[in-house]
Amino acid sequence: MAVLNNLKPEGIWKHFEEICAIPHPSKFEEGMRQYVVNFAKKNNLEYELDEVGNVVIRKPATKGMENRQGVILQGHLDMVPQANSDANHNFETDPIKPRIDGEWVKATGTTLGADNGIGVATSLAILEANDIPHGPIEALFTIDEETGMTGAFGLKPGYLKGDILMNLDSEDEGELFIGCAGGTNGNATFKYKKTPVPANYAAYKLIVKGLKGGHSGCDIHLGRGNSNKLLFRFLRLAERKIGLVLASVEGGNLRNAIPREAHAVVMVPADKATIFETEVNLYNETVKKEFATADPGLEVVCEKTTAPAEIMDKDTQKNLINCIYALPNNVVRMSNDMPGLVETSTNLAIVKSDEKTQTIEVKCLLRSSVDSGKEALERKMEAVFELAGAAEILFDGQYPGWKPNPNSPILKEMLELYEKMFGNKPEIKAIHAGLECGLIGGVFPNLDMISFGPTIRFPHSPDEQCNIATVKKFWDYLLETLKNVPKK
Repeated sequence: MAVLNNLKPEGIWKHFEEICAIPHPSKFEEGMRQYVVNFAKKNNLEYELDEVGNVVIRKPATKGMENRQGVILQGHLDMVPQANSDANHNFETDPIKPRIDGEWVKATGTTLGADNGIGVATSLAILEANDIPHGPIEALFTIDEETGMTGAFGLKPGYLKGDILMNLDSEDEGELFIGCAGGTNGNATFKYKKTPVPANYAAYKLIVKGLKGGHSGCDIHLGRGNSNKLLFRFLRLAERKIGLVLASVEGGNLRNAIPREAHAVVMVPADKATIFETEVNLYNETVKKEFATADPGLEVVCEKTTAPAEIMDKDTQKNLINCIYALPNNVVRMSNDMPGLVETSTNLAIVKSDEKTQTIEVKCLLRSSVDSGKEALERKMEAVFELAGAAEILFDGQYPGWKPNPNSPILKEMLELYEKMFGNKPEIKAIHAGLECGLIGGVFPNLDMISFGPTIRFPHSPDEQCNIATVKKFWDYLLETLKNVPKK
């Protein structure tokens, strides 16, 4: 049953609701790719698939607009799959269930996928309409933006023909973005030996839960808790104070999402079990006070569990706990050039042990708008991993930032249009998130690029929500911009 069919503009919300019905987490975009290809066929529009799975759809200029510069509307087909623990949602098979909550569209227990489903739906609505004046248009739909920017990395010269790129993947109406951070994946692997479970030890599952999480770029400055850091902070305390031993650990599941939950199976001397439970309660009270404003739902709890067959060897446990406790996390440096902008950060996203391979994987996402700052952070984290005796250390998936161009012609045009339409000036910003503009600009260096969108809050978390009124405002602004694109 349609839920969003009464919202305006109808074209965007119609396509967005259809997108919600198609499972499309990163790496599983085939359904979405087929959806846009079928759309092109249905509307008799030229389309082209490239070898990595990106799709471009081309629409000729409307009558009288043939002399305008070509515009590329760009968005990505994948979404971040995050769900509350009680949602029982399989992102590879289950549809997203959107709902209207006052001024917002939200999902039910999961990420909404407005990042970047609204951008994709907007492009489709433009392509479908026959009453919108515009010059030549290309709509570029990339794959796998959220977990590696695979689609943008795979673009080849000649695939795009336009002059102006409008990235529709920003999340604050009234702001025009002209730059973004670059990023690097940080990876380390620890190898451990299985050792016998000591006699007279009690087994517990230690759980950190209730955190908000969020986008590791857009939300990293909000001071929210990181479940991995909070878990290992207590593990270090209990290891030294009570003699805790570690059997397994699992925290976080996506690099670009601040981890919301983490748990570990641990054992403590049976005669100190009561002390352990007391320490967990005390720690819970402590961190709840620390994060009362930023993360009021935070809880640290323990529950008795079945004793594991084996535990990690003592040396690896100590090195791992020290490593996670010491690794940089959160904001590393603020920008001196753009007040309020995070320059460099890192998200300690995933810590996960594997009993079969006897390894622990640690995965981080480093971001910076300054390449030297990103490289310095890589070396710092590498040093921590080396001191902790990690068996393998790898920094890969590097993608460039997007250097701002304050003299951009499309920026000048859009500034004037916004003030004329809405009576105030939009803010010109760079964003700490990783937009695909940096990679696209590397392949197509002559593109004039800008990024904008409606207001989306808490992306990459189950609290994600899209403001209804700003979608209409964003749409009206885009139409006016297309009408006033500079001549060739």
